[in-house]
Amino acid sequence: MTEIRMEPIADASVWRGEDLAADRSWAYELDERDVEELGTALAGIKARGDALAEITPDGFPLPTLSAKLARVAADLRGGRGFAFLRGFPVDDYSFEDLEKMYWGLCRHIGTGITQNGDAGLIHYVTEGPLRPNQGNRGVGFPKESPLHVDLTDIVTLLCVRQAPDDPPSRIASSTHIYNEVLRRRPDALARLYEGFEWDRMEEHSDGETPTSGYRVPFFSQAGGELSCRYNRNWITSAARRLNRPLTDEENEIFDLIDELAFESRFEFPFHAGDIQFCSNYTVLHGRASHAVEPEMDRRRVLMRIWLDMPEFRDFADEALVRYGMVRHGQLGWTAEEILAGANETARPRRADGAVALG
Repeated sequence: MTEIRMEPIADASVWRGEDLAADRSWAYELDERDVEELGTALAGIKARGDALAEITPDGFPLPTLSAKLARVAADLRGGRGFAFLRGFPVDDYSFEDLEKMYWGLCRHIGTGITQNGDAGLIHYVTEGPLRPNQGNRGVGFPKESPLHVDLTDIVTLLCVRQAPDDPPSRIASSTHIYNEVLRRRPDALARLYEGFEWDRMEEHSDGETPTSGYRVPFFSQAGGELSCRYNRNWITSAARRLNRPLTDEENEIFDLIDELAFESRFEFPFHAGDIQFCSNYTVLHGRASHAVEPEMDRRRVLMRIWLDMPEFRDFADEALVRYGMVRHGQLGWTAEEILAGANETARPRRADGAVALG
C-alpha cells in the first residue's frame, strides 16, 4: 500500500458538474473535412481488405483530424479526464464500416484491447443479438448504470442509436470525491488504499480464479497523481462469492462515495454521432435508466472501445492498479496479440496472482 495522501488534489482533474457546464472546452466538433478524412481512410482499408484488428494509425491516416485527437488525448492524460466528440457520421455507414472507422479514429489516441469473452475489440452496449458474450456483467440493460470505472485506461463510447426516451449520460470526478472523503471521512482512506477483490464475472479461463485473488487499491498514488478504481457491483459480487460480505462500515463508505459522485455529477445528453472518452483513473461514468423498448430496431445501440494509452501515468503497482481487473480470460489482449494467437495461452502471473509484467 502506498503512503496515504492527506492533502487535497488540486489539479485539472478536480471538478464538479457546474464547472463542466460553465466551461465546455472539453467538447469538440467533427467538421466536414474531418468527416471526409474518416471516409477516405475507411475507403483505403476496405480497398486493402484490412480486418479491424489490422487497422493501425499509419494505415488509417487522418491528416488534420489527428491534431484534434491529440488534444483529446491531452485532455484525458493531464486535463479533466473527459472529452467529447460530436458529429461522427453514424447515419451514412453500415455497422461494419462504423466499427472500422471508430476503431481507426481511436487508434490515434491509444491501443485498443479486448473486452469480453468473445475477445471482442468492439463491444456492443445494447439489448438483443448484437450484445456479445459478457459473462455476468449487466452491460446494456435499461436499468440505471451507477457511476463506476471500466477496466482499462480509457473507455470510449460511440452512440449509434439512443433509446427513444433519451437517457442522459453522467460522469463525476473521482479526485473531487477523494477531496471530499479526505474532508469528511479521513479515517476511511486507509481501508480504501488497502483495496478490494474484484469479481471476474464468469469471464475467467480454466485455471484462473473466479475473483481476482488479490486486492485492487480503491485509491492509490504515484508520481504525485491519484488513481481511483471503483465498481461497487464487481467488488460486492466478489465479497459475496468469497462468503466475506462487506462490513457495515465498508458499505457506509461506499454509500458516501456514491452520494458524493451523484451530487457532484455532470449530466449531459448523448445522441447519435456523439463519442465520449473517460479516464478510468480520474472519472466515474454511468447513465440514467431508460424504458424497455419492445421494437428491436428502436433499441439503444452504443459501440464501446477500451483503450490503453502509452505513458499514461505512473502507478503504485501497475499489475494491480492498471491491470488488476482486466487481464484474465479473453479480456485485456491487444489486436496484435489476438492476431498472433497469444490469447490462446495462459498469462504468466506473480506469486500473488497478479499478471507478471515485462
